[in-house]
Amino acid sequence: MKTIKTILVLAVVLLSINSASAQYGNNGYGGGNNGYGGGRMSQMSQMNQAPSDNKPKEIPVEVTVGKIMERITPALSLDALQEIAIANVITESIRSQAILMKDKSGQEQKIEEIKALSETTDRKINEFLNADQKVKYKALNEESKNPKKSRRNR
Repeated sequence: MKTIKTILVLAVVLLSINSASAQYGNNGYGGGNNGYGGGRMSQMSQMNQAPSDNKPKEIPVEVTVGKIMERITPALSLDALQEIAIANVITESIRSQAILMKDKSGQEQKIEEIKALSETTDRKINEFLNADQKVKYKALNEESKNPKKSRRNR
């Protein structure tokens, strides 16, 4: 019993030392010149970092379109020609949406323009679908708009 307590105390001490050293970097308090943070030069280099480092990376349009097509191709039983045509429509729509989002117009105007873009995209996609696929596409759109309701019904 005494050995278990000793091992437990030793483990706690080792873990606390490890976490304390991890907080201060590899070679002291922040790895600086004086051991406590690097002084002016290190602070200036941190301030001069590009602001783009803080922005999340944009996902390429092709990746987004690929994920959408992976989901709708089997659900709609698309043939190769339909797949290419719909992928082109979606790519164009996503690029237009990105341009709208960067526009400096008001939030309400952006929402209206995106709704109009969405309707246009749906209309263009429906042009490439047969009657059965149109029904399935409409159901997919409803499911994506109300994901919680559709999952409860299953």
